[in-house]
Amino acid sequence: MLLALLLSTAASATTVRVHYDVGYGNRITLRGSAAPLSWTVGQNATWTQGNVWTYSWPDSAGDVDLKPLINDTRWATGGNYRVRAGTTVNIFPFFGPSTGTRQQFDNFWSPQLGNTRTLRFYLPPSYSENPLKRYPVLYMHDGQNLFDAATASYGVEWRVDETLNHLIGTGQVDEVIVVGIDHAGAGRIYEYTPCCDSRYGGGGADLYERFLLESVKPFVDANLRTLTGKANTALMGSSLGGLVSFHIGRRRPDVFSKVAGLSSSFWWNNQAMTQAVEQSTVKLPLRFYLDAGTQNDGLAETTRMRDALAADGHVQGADLYYLVAQGAGHTESAWADRVHIPLTYLFPWQGTVY
Repeated sequence: MLLALLLSTAASATTVRVHYDVGYGNRITLRGSAAPLSWTVGQNATWTQGNVWTYSWPDSAGDVDLKPLINDTRWATGGNYRVRAGTTVNIFPFFGPSTGTRQQFDNFWSPQLGNTRTLRFYLPPSYSENPLKRYPVLYMHDGQNLFDAATASYGVEWRVDETLNHLIGTGQVDEVIVVGIDHAGAGRIYEYTPCCDSRYGGGGADLYERFLLESVKPFVDANLRTLTGKANTALMGSSLGGLVSFHIGRRRPDVFSKVAGLSSSFWWNNQAMTQAVEQSTVKLPLRFYLDAGTQNDGLAETTRMRDALAADGHVQGADLYYLVAQGAGHTESAWADRVHIPLTYLFPWQGTVY
């Protein structure tokens, strides 16, 4: 205990702050990869107001991998936390199973579009266990296809909830709230497209953007524990849902910092969106994920968009992730098979900005 106290007051100290209410009579301990921590016996963290448990050690220990425990017996769920020397890191652990929950809000009214739809929510595993925590948010289109085969357009769901449960439990991604926005049935093409394709028309994407920003996001932020800033707000969709994700993300980088499109319909209106990127001289502060399969899935158009983003300065593996899905077609099952890739890219473990 004396050693821990001395280390906690070191002039040049690395610090971890564990946000968790363990209840009366319990404690948080830490085990880790470098002295004064070890993986065999935990060191007691110090409780501070707000149920924040703090522990510090000299920077000379270097980078440390660690994990919190309750009473030095019950390990936190998920991956180890990497704490860089000289930093102060806030962590929000949970200790139960890595199983999120789902909710939905029916008949959500859109004054911008004059219709209603269902909003479907995935709440991450710690949502009810650790009320001190707030979460990044992923807004996804075609919400009826994400979680339940019974509501999916072709009877095939993306398994987003099961995929996130696995990725969170194995420490590959941060916990995230997913907001699935159902499409408007016959109005889907109109709502998901900028103006205007010679064959299909369209042109409602700007109104859909207003619906998302003026109605959906304020509702979500008012009713769920979200991290509201752009650093923790993302868009994802497939096909026309990928197209509208790119459209909104590029128009509103003040709201979103991450955009993912699976098999995006970049063919729309003679590839007008790609042409706009090619003509742009400004690199937007966005991270992009885009992919396409090799079976009639718009690979050539997606590759052209990748090239346009690269010409603007986006770098593969940094703020650009381009994937060719070998053998994949334009199907819900293909997107379900690879949705773990954009989820991991958009919300990597310890990537959340608190």
